[in-house]
Amino acid sequence: MTLGLLLDIDGVMVTSWQALPGAVDALATLDERGVPRMFLTNTTSRSRTEIACALGKCGFDVAPEEILTAAKLTAEYVSANYPGKRVWVLNQGPIAEDMTGVELTDDPASAQVVVLGGAGSVFTHDALSTVLELMIAKVPVVAMHRSMTWSTAQGLKIDTGVYLEGLEKAVGRKIKAVGKPSPVGFRAAVDLMGLEPNQVVMVGDDMHNDVLGAQASALIGVLVRTGKFRADALRELQRDEFGPVPDHIIDSVADLPALYDRLNG
Repeated sequence: MTLGLLLDIDGVMVTSWQALPGAVDALATLDERGVPRMFLTNTTSRSRTEIACALGKCGFDVAPEEILTAAKLTAEYVSANYPGKRVWVLNQGPIAEDMTGVELTDDPASAQVVVLGGAGSVFTHDALSTVLELMIAKVPVVAMHRSMTWSTAQGLKIDTGVYLEGLEKAVGRKIKAVGKPSPVGFRAAVDLMGLEPNQVVMVGDDMHNDVLGAQASALIGVLVRTGKFRADALRELQRDEFGPVPDHIIDSVADLPALYDRLNG
């Protein structure tokens, strides 16, 4: 049985858009073997084309079509569920290229749908207060993802999930999140590879969003000890004998070819 690979990018292949040790060679080795692959990322600061270009500068050979972003998945979700509606996007970085099929507006007062992307300096007190007001007014709000943090060369930074919990508590209503750990992205990637979920290995540094989220969608989960990985969080998870744990753990993506050989043997 040929296994496909689904890889997170930030914290697995790169940190602050610098390749992690051994990552380029590992991905090249698996590509030379013809291993089916896709890349699934909650990164919202760059489009698929920009991500592929940034990876190329690091030495990776990745095409934009191999990358599924939370922005792309969210655009498809909004187009299907709110066709023709004006959408105000609050996001750190321009990602209009991945929001095709959505009518965007810069004016929150005219918004019929709100989309929350990646957190950053645009998540100001005034901007989030506007989101709160729109939620109270029953305007639908969709989040590109529910990630709590992302990894940088300077350490962890808080992400959109931190704000979602506060907004949800303030209004008493859940916000739909499309990116990982939602099954939407996992299913889309599996379908694009033409495989079944149990034939796909998801590799990530986020234990909950990447690995356990993938396992909940019937994929094989592999946790890497890079990026967001925290040993104490893993130990806490392992103490619960009835809770889910990662299917496999490796030190870094450099160890992936050897693990793939064992799994595909």
